[in-house]
Amino acid sequence: MPLMKASYEHQALLLDLQQLDTALRQIAHKGANLPEIAVLASLEGDGSRLRSRLATEQGAWEDAQSELKRIESDVAVVEARVARDEQRIASSSSSKDVAALEGELAALAKRRSDLEDLQLEVMERVESLGAVAAVTRDELDQLDTRRVDAETGRDAKLAELETDRAEVVANRETIAATVPADLLALYERQRDRYGVGASLLRGGVSSASGVALTGSDLAAVRAAAEDDVVLCPDSNAVLVRTYESGL
Repeated sequence: MPLMKASYEHQALLLDLQQLDTALRQIAHKGANLPEIAVLASLEGDGSRLRSRLATEQGAWEDAQSELKRIESDVAVVEARVARDEQRIASSSSSKDVAALEGELAALAKRRSDLEDLQLEVMERVESLGAVAAVTRDELDQLDTRRVDAETGRDAKLAELETDRAEVVANRETIAATVPADLLALYERQRDRYGVGASLLRGGVSSASGVALTGSDLAAVRAAAEDDVVLCPDSNAVLVRTYESGL
Protein backbone atom coordinates (compact mmCIF):
# COMPACT_ATOMS: atom_id res chain seq x y z
CA MET A 1 0.00 0.00 0.00
CA PRO A 2 1.41 3.42 -0.94
CA LEU A 3 1.75 6.00 1.81
CA MET A 4 -0.39 8.48 -0.09
CA LYS A 5 -1.19 9.72 -3.55
CA ALA A 6 0.49 12.70 -5.20
CA SER A 7 1.00 13.69 -8.79
CA TYR A 8 4.38 13.18 -10.43
CA GLU A 9 4.72 16.95 -10.73
CA HIS A 10 4.24 17.43 -7.00
CA GLN A 11 6.61 14.59 -6.14
CA ALA A 12 9.23 16.08 -8.45
CA LEU A 13 9.00 19.35 -6.53
CA LEU A 14 10.39 17.49 -3.54
CA LEU A 15 13.67 17.10 -5.40
CA ASP A 16 13.83 20.89 -5.73
CA LEU A 17 13.15 21.20 -2.03
CA GLN A 18 15.84 18.67 -1.26
CA GLN A 19 18.31 20.55 -3.44
CA LEU A 20 17.53 23.77 -1.59
CA ASP A 21 17.74 22.06 1.81
CA THR A 22 21.10 20.63 0.83
CA ALA A 23 22.21 24.13 -0.14
CA LEU A 24 21.08 25.43 3.25
CA ARG A 25 23.02 22.69 5.00
CA GLN A 26 26.12 23.53 2.95
CA ILE A 27 25.76 27.22 3.74
CA ALA A 28 25.49 26.44 7.45
CA HIS A 29 28.54 24.17 7.22
CA LYS A 30 30.54 26.89 5.48
CA GLY A 31 29.50 29.42 8.09
CA ALA A 32 30.58 27.17 10.93
CA ASN A 33 33.89 26.24 9.29
CA LEU A 34 35.21 29.52 7.91
CA PRO A 35 39.03 29.70 8.00
CA GLU A 36 38.73 32.93 9.95
CA ILE A 37 36.97 31.09 12.78
CA ALA A 38 39.92 28.73 13.16
CA VAL A 39 42.30 31.69 12.98
CA LEU A 40 40.36 33.51 15.71
CA ALA A 41 40.42 30.43 17.93
CA SER A 42 44.18 30.17 17.45
CA LEU A 43 44.63 33.88 18.13
CA GLU A 44 42.55 33.59 21.29
CA GLY A 45 44.85 30.84 22.55
CA ASP A 46 47.93 32.88 21.64
CA GLY A 47 46.42 35.95 23.30
CA SER A 48 45.72 34.05 26.49
CA ARG A 49 49.31 32.83 26.66
CA LEU A 50 50.69 36.29 25.91
CA ARG A 51 48.47 37.94 28.53
CA SER A 52 49.63 35.40 31.09
CA ARG A 53 53.25 36.02 30.13
CA LEU A 54 52.75 39.77 30.27
CA ALA A 55 51.20 39.53 33.74
CA THR A 56 54.31 37.70 34.95
CA GLU A 57 56.66 40.15 33.23
CA GLN A 58 54.68 43.15 34.43
CA GLY A 59 54.74 41.78 37.98
CA ALA A 60 58.51 41.35 37.87
CA TRP A 61 58.92 44.87 36.47
CA GLU A 62 56.69 46.38 39.17
CA ASP A 63 58.53 44.45 41.88
CA ALA A 64 61.82 45.85 40.58
CA GLN A 65 60.36 49.36 40.56
CA SER A 66 59.21 48.92 44.15
CA GLU A 67 62.69 47.73 45.11
CA LEU A 68 64.20 50.74 43.38
CA LYS A 69 61.91 53.09 45.30
CA ARG A 70 62.93 51.47 48.58
CA ILE A 71 66.60 51.91 47.70
CA GLU A 72 66.00 55.54 46.72
CA SER A 73 64.25 56.05 50.03
CA ASP A 74 67.21 54.49 51.88
CA VAL A 75 69.61 56.74 49.96
CA ALA A 76 67.55 59.77 50.94
CA VAL A 77 67.68 58.72 54.60
CA VAL A 78 71.48 58.30 54.43
CA GLU A 79 71.91 61.68 52.74
CA ALA A 80 69.75 63.32 55.39
CA ARG A 81 71.89 61.78 58.15
CA VAL A 82 75.07 62.87 56.36
CA ALA A 83 73.76 66.44 56.13
CA ARG A 84 72.77 66.34 59.79
CA ASP A 85 76.18 65.01 60.93
CA GLU A 86 78.05 67.53 58.79
CA GLN A 87 75.99 70.29 60.34
CA ARG A 88 76.76 68.97 63.85
CA ILE A 89 80.47 68.81 63.08
CA ALA A 90 80.39 72.39 61.87
CA SER A 91 78.73 73.58 65.08
CA SER A 92 80.47 71.26 67.58
CA SER A 93 83.39 72.35 69.78
CA SER A 94 83.97 68.87 71.22
CA SER A 95 86.78 66.95 69.56
CA LYS A 96 85.33 63.73 70.93
CA ASP A 97 81.92 64.42 69.38
CA VAL A 98 83.55 65.44 66.13
CA ALA A 99 85.55 62.22 66.00
CA ALA A 100 82.43 60.17 66.63
CA LEU A 101 80.52 62.05 63.97
CA GLU A 102 83.34 61.63 61.47
CA GLY A 103 83.31 57.88 62.13
CA GLU A 104 79.59 57.83 61.52
CA LEU A 105 80.08 59.83 58.32
CA ALA A 106 82.59 57.28 57.08
CA ALA A 107 80.10 54.49 57.75
CA LEU A 108 77.34 56.48 56.05
CA ALA A 109 79.59 57.08 53.03
CA LYS A 110 80.17 53.33 52.74
CA ARG A 111 76.45 52.71 53.15
CA ARG A 112 75.60 55.30 50.49
CA SER A 113 78.16 53.85 48.10
CA ASP A 114 76.70 50.36 48.54
CA LEU A 115 73.17 51.68 48.06
CA GLU A 116 74.15 53.60 44.93
CA ASP A 117 75.76 50.49 43.45
CA LEU A 118 72.62 48.52 44.24
CA GLN A 119 70.48 51.35 42.90
CA LEU A 120 72.32 51.24 39.58
CA GLU A 121 71.93 47.48 39.41
CA VAL A 122 68.21 47.63 40.11
CA MET A 123 67.74 50.51 37.64
CA GLU A 124 69.29 48.34 34.96
CA ARG A 125 67.00 45.50 35.95
CA VAL A 126 63.96 47.79 35.82
CA GLU A 127 64.97 48.91 32.34
CA SER A 128 65.56 45.34 31.17
CA LEU A 129 62.31 44.00 32.60
CA GLY A 130 60.41 46.96 31.17
CA ALA A 131 61.85 46.24 27.73
CA VAL A 132 60.84 42.58 27.97
CA ALA A 133 57.28 43.54 28.94
CA ALA A 134 57.19 46.10 26.11
CA VAL A 135 58.02 43.37 23.59
CA THR A 136 55.14 41.27 24.86
CA ARG A 137 52.77 44.25 24.75
CA ASP A 138 53.84 44.85 21.16
CA GLU A 139 53.13 41.20 20.33
CA LEU A 140 49.68 41.59 21.89
CA ASP A 141 49.06 44.73 19.83
CA GLN A 142 50.03 42.88 16.66
CA LEU A 143 47.85 39.96 17.64
CA ASP A 144 44.94 42.33 18.25
CA THR A 145 45.39 43.77 14.76
CA ARG A 146 45.30 40.26 13.30
CA ARG A 147 42.21 39.50 15.37
CA VAL A 148 40.39 42.57 14.05
CA ASP A 149 41.33 41.62 10.48
CA ALA A 150 40.10 38.06 11.01
CA GLU A 151 36.85 39.27 12.56
CA THR A 152 36.28 41.66 9.68
CA GLY A 153 36.89 38.88 7.16
CA ARG A 154 34.66 36.49 9.08
CA ASP A 155 31.82 39.00 9.36
CA ALA A 156 32.03 39.84 5.65
CA LYS A 157 31.84 36.18 4.65
CA LEU A 158 29.03 35.51 7.10
CA ALA A 159 27.11 38.43 5.61
CA GLU A 160 27.56 36.95 2.13
CA LEU A 161 26.41 33.56 3.35
CA GLU A 162 23.40 35.12 5.04
CA THR A 163 22.45 36.77 1.76
CA ASP A 164 22.73 33.41 0.01
CA ARG A 165 20.77 31.72 2.78
CA ALA A 166 17.96 34.27 2.63
CA GLU A 167 17.67 33.76 -1.13
CA VAL A 168 17.54 29.97 -0.76
CA VAL A 169 14.95 30.24 2.03
CA ALA A 170 12.78 32.50 -0.13
CA ASN A 171 12.96 30.04 -3.04
CA ARG A 172 12.22 27.17 -0.70
CA GLU A 173 9.14 28.89 0.71
CA THR A 174 7.88 29.56 -2.81
CA ILE A 175 8.23 25.91 -3.83
CA ALA A 176 6.94 24.53 -0.51
CA ALA A 177 3.77 26.59 -0.93
CA THR A 178 2.96 24.62 -4.10
CA VAL A 179 3.41 21.17 -2.53
CA PRO A 180 0.31 19.48 -1.03
CA ALA A 181 0.34 19.72 2.76
CA ASP A 182 0.37 15.98 3.42
CA LEU A 183 3.20 15.38 0.96
CA LEU A 184 5.18 18.28 2.36
CA ALA A 185 4.67 16.99 5.90
CA LEU A 186 5.94 13.56 4.86
CA TYR A 187 8.99 15.09 3.22
CA GLU A 188 9.77 17.20 6.30
CA ARG A 189 9.29 14.24 8.63
CA GLN A 190 11.62 11.97 6.66
CA ARG A 191 14.19 14.73 6.31
CA ASP A 192 14.14 15.42 10.03
CA ARG A 193 14.48 11.73 10.89
CA TYR A 194 16.97 10.58 8.29
CA GLY A 195 18.65 13.73 6.96
CA VAL A 196 17.22 13.44 3.44
CA GLY A 197 13.60 13.97 2.48
CA ALA A 198 13.58 13.13 -1.23
CA SER A 199 15.70 10.91 -3.44
CA LEU A 200 15.87 10.60 -7.21
CA LEU A 201 15.83 7.09 -8.59
CA ARG A 202 18.22 7.09 -11.53
CA GLY A 203 19.23 3.92 -13.31
CA GLY A 204 17.94 1.87 -10.41
CA VAL A 205 20.17 3.75 -7.94
CA SER A 206 18.81 5.95 -5.15
CA SER A 207 20.58 9.33 -5.15
CA ALA A 208 20.12 9.69 -1.39
CA SER A 209 21.89 6.46 -0.48
CA GLY A 210 23.96 5.86 -3.60
CA VAL A 211 22.84 2.25 -3.41
CA ALA A 212 21.22 0.26 -6.23
CA LEU A 213 17.82 -1.12 -5.36
CA THR A 214 17.56 -4.88 -5.14
CA GLY A 215 15.54 -6.78 -7.68
CA SER A 216 12.62 -7.20 -5.30
CA ASP A 217 12.67 -3.51 -4.33
CA LEU A 218 12.73 -2.49 -7.99
CA ALA A 219 9.83 -4.82 -8.68
CA ALA A 220 7.82 -3.20 -5.91
CA VAL A 221 8.58 0.26 -7.27
CA ARG A 222 7.62 -0.82 -10.80
CA ALA A 223 4.33 -2.13 -9.46
CA ALA A 224 3.46 1.21 -7.86
CA ALA A 225 1.27 3.64 -9.77
CA GLU A 226 2.78 6.88 -11.02
CA ASP A 227 0.93 8.87 -8.36
CA ASP A 228 1.81 6.49 -5.55
CA VAL A 229 4.24 7.96 -3.02
CA VAL A 230 6.89 5.38 -2.13
CA LEU A 231 9.95 5.50 0.09
CA CYS A 232 13.51 4.54 -0.71
CA PRO A 233 14.19 1.26 1.13
CA ASP A 234 17.71 2.40 2.06
CA SER A 235 17.44 6.12 2.86
CA ASN A 236 13.73 6.28 3.80
CA ALA A 237 13.41 9.39 1.64
CA VAL A 238 10.50 9.86 -0.75
CA LEU A 239 11.64 8.05 -3.88
CA VAL A 240 10.92 10.19 -6.92
CA ARG A 241 10.70 8.29 -10.20
CA THR A 242 11.43 9.81 -13.61
CA TYR A 243 12.22 8.56 -17.10
CA GLU A 244 15.82 8.15 -15.83
CA SER A 245 14.83 5.65 -13.19
CA GLY A 246 15.38 2.61 -15.37
CA LEU A 247 12.03 1.09 -14.56
